[in-house]
Amino acid sequence: MTAPKARNTFGDGQIDRLLSELLSQIGEDNNDDLIRRLLVSSLDMDVDDVDRLELKIASQTLVEMHNAWKVFAPYGERSKVTVFGSARTATDHPDYVLASAFANRMSEKGWMTISGAGPGLMTAAIEGAGVDNSFGVNIVLPFEQKPSPIIDGDPKLATFRYFFTRKLFFVKESDAFALGPGGFGTLDETFELLTLIQTGKSVPAPVVLLDHPGSTYWSSWRRFIDDGLVAGGMIRPEDTSLFFHTHEVEEAVDYICDFYSCFHSLRYVGKRIVIRLRRHLNSDARTQLTREFADIIADGGIEAIEPTVPEVRDNDYIDLPRIAFRFDNRSFARLHQLIRRVNDLGEQESPVAVAPFHDIGPAVDEEEEI
Repeated sequence: MTAPKARNTFGDGQIDRLLSELLSQIGEDNNDDLIRRLLVSSLDMDVDDVDRLELKIASQTLVEMHNAWKVFAPYGERSKVTVFGSARTATDHPDYVLASAFANRMSEKGWMTISGAGPGLMTAAIEGAGVDNSFGVNIVLPFEQKPSPIIDGDPKLATFRYFFTRKLFFVKESDAFALGPGGFGTLDETFELLTLIQTGKSVPAPVVLLDHPGSTYWSSWRRFIDDGLVAGGMIRPEDTSLFFHTHEVEEAVDYICDFYSCFHSLRYVGKRIVIRLRRHLNSDARTQLTREFADIIADGGIEAIEPTVPEVRDNDYIDLPRIAFRFDNRSFARLHQLIRRVNDLGEQESPVAVAPFHDIGPAVDEEEEI
């Protein structure tokens, strides 16, 4: 079974001609096929008598996505870290101080910070990074959650009615994640983020669990993971390598930055996964990687390659060195481990100063399905 696919044509000759005329009037470009699919899908919902409430949800979703895209678009080449955590943490709490210090150090490293724009640890992150280096991704609630005065009115504030569209942009726009203690919302974000990475629905990214020295918040959570999920066979032991727990700001910052010390980004092309690098991997390193990660290589080994045809077509970081291999498309925690091993083995030359590439998931060419 496959997911439903959008159609380029409505099926009525007159309406399809009107759609073509409409697109030509607006101005033709390479994205006309995707805009046409959106229009056809909208007409399909009308034909199918979709309930008015459902149409409101679909309409609001597109509006929120468009607005958030406009907020983030000018900063596409900047590296970004999302900070999650409780809205109820007091300003004198050690976790508040820790979140602020973390965001400040990341800004000194050239990163921007994304938070939920509310009070508590969200405001702490904005204060630490500074408003100029901060995005707010706010959610409208009937209580409690209003934009922090520190970022209210800033052009880098996006407001959402729906949690699912808000979460989309948290993940899509971030290159790393730091999670402080919080309530149901924080734990929801934690588990959804790890699920997306574990299942390959989001690109690999560093995830840090950060709480103050003496706190048992994340260590208690980790015991539940080990005793309930790993011991119960509900996740694999290597899935716990998808996150890193620390009480220290510098350890958190180093873990995130080290993840991109050699690794830059990845993309699926045909049957292979292509990993773009900031530094070269020599043949001995590639051989070692092939040996250490043979369990996730479907066929052959890890090779150095030139930019592929789809990458050249899209001008997709074609100046970066790259490696490729046939991935088994299921062992994403091991892929995460492979990336960290790549960072260990990369030649110690000056890295290429290119921001990480972020996306909701690995790009797959439609004509080259995995």
